[in-house]
Amino acid sequence: MLWACLLFPTLPLDVFARAQSPEQCAQPLVVVTAGHYPRVVAVNAPAFAAGIRGGHLISAALALAPELRMRERDNEAEMRALAQLATWALTFTPGASVASPDAVLAEIGGSLRLFSGLPQLVARLVEGAQALGYAPRLGLAPTPGAALLCARAGHAQPVFAAAHLAEAQLAKTHLAKFLAPVSLQLLDLPDTTRATLGSAGITTFGALAALPRGGLARRFGAELVQMLDRILGRSADPRAPFVPPPHFASRLDLPAPVHEVEALTFGVNRLVQELATWLTARGLGVVRLRLALAHERYVQQRGGVRETCVPFALGAPARTPAHLLGVLRERLARVELPAAVEAITLTSAETAPLPGRNLGLLPSDEAVPGEVPLVDRLRARLGEDAVTLVVPHAEHRPERALREAFPGHAGGRLPSPTPRRGRGIGGKAATDALLPDFSVPDAPRPVWLLAEAQPLAHLLEREPWILKDGPERIESGWWDGADVRRDYFIAENPRGERVWIYRDHRYGTDDGEWFLHGLFA
Repeated sequence: MLWACLLFPTLPLDVFARAQSPEQCAQPLVVVTAGHYPRVVAVNAPAFAAGIRGGHLISAALALAPELRMRERDNEAEMRALAQLATWALTFTPGASVASPDAVLAEIGGSLRLFSGLPQLVARLVEGAQALGYAPRLGLAPTPGAALLCARAGHAQPVFAAAHLAEAQLAKTHLAKFLAPVSLQLLDLPDTTRATLGSAGITTFGALAALPRGGLARRFGAELVQMLDRILGRSADPRAPFVPPPHFASRLDLPAPVHEVEALTFGVNRLVQELATWLTARGLGVVRLRLALAHERYVQQRGGVRETCVPFALGAPARTPAHLLGVLRERLARVELPAAVEAITLTSAETAPLPGRNLGLLPSDEAVPGEVPLVDRLRARLGEDAVTLVVPHAEHRPERALREAFPGHAGGRLPSPTPRRGRGIGGKAATDALLPDFSVPDAPRPVWLLAEAQPLAHLLEREPWILKDGPERIESGWWDGADVRRDYFIAENPRGERVWIYRDHRYGTDDGEWFLHGLFA
């Protein structure tokens, strides 16, 4: 087994800094504690360059950087961030867990071949966390506890390659030697235990592991010995697997109030990336989204609008970030902000199962298309009610076999495609995906169906029409008072056009009138 630990030492800062645009990152920002005498917890690079360090009082920090921006530490936001990162880790491995307060553990040994080896997988882990706005520190080891220690100590290289060690005892010995110089300050020990060990000159992991097990258990309890055994792989170290929430909802507090819609794009992009990882981890595609723009508090207190809601429904389930971001940008372009925005919340209102994409043999096959479907783009730009779909309906009467529906709603999404006979228009897979799972007639159908059938008596009297195929009997509707009894034919009119005509037999079998109902291409 091979465990990867993603440690986020600047998590208190990252939960705020990830909402900053590249221009805002150049301004000094610190996170401070609550209380009467708040102190600095974390600083960004400009604040560090100004001389501000962790533990400084706010007064000292402001003296060094008068333009300093401060945010109070948000422990709940940090826990939500760890949950989002654990959900993202599930896109690489089925085994991920949260190691509070600032780490995520993932068992990646079974995913190495899928991602073309350890270097490629490590690069994707680090780059993916950075794309979400977090600064990770990586640790790799055969046990989760050892991986956590390696990340805290700054050892990014794997402890050993298990494939080259035939003897398990040799592997344990190698791990113990690798962790020997690690300071006890990085181990999760009670302060009293660490102080007692320090007074005896025990300051490293190796020195602690070399002490007699019986004496350690009597002096500090069996839990300390068990922790050492779990770290060194002598006993099992089960971790509670992380299960992503059933619904997605993520809030992003902006570093400063935003007055223009265009300035929200950077924050929306962060939330869309989180949504895409949640959808991938659960094997879903989103159908309906809800973007809530929270306005400043003083505007709410004066009776203003609390938030601006931007709902949007997609024509089909999707989870590609480029697709989701494209439609949200188009939708936001039509929004007029009544006041400045201080927070963004993205929620998945409705989802549907969406299978994964098959991998290709050629490098070009790995590229994920980023085009936004025309229906979603039109509805985002013109409005949801401006575009409707014509969907099949299980009805034999041709004039009732189609109906209009809004994309994304229950009546506007077609069922999952199933194999069927017949030729798709254009022969494209995209067309096949729109075929419903109920049975359809094998007989040909016209491209254009007239809204109302036209009588042909006067035309047939002038020149004869040639019947090419038929008849096809359609008899239905006796239960709703709109019963029909027709014989349909494919015919050729005097101009050489192929048409769909029928003879009405509602009042007899041989004396019905002829009607034109459709045109073929």
